Amino acid sequence: MSNAFEMKKEDWFKVVKGLFIAGAGAGATYLEQTIPMITFGEYTPIIVAVNCVIVNLIRKWMTGKK
Repeated sequence: MSNAFEMKKEDWFKVVKGLFIAGAGAGATYLEQTIPMITFGEYTPIIVAVNCVIVNLIRKWMTGKK
């Protein structure tokens, strides 16, 4: 771990990985909304968050990382 106000290479890697997980969750939500008769409306932010968690769970399950 880095000290306060410092970022090591590993920390940047984790930030970028989180960015990709968030992007995948948002992309999944976009694809879900292209299905006819599916609209999330005011619940879209919640669905995006849930999709991000699902993407992360799938990633961890596929890689076997804890």
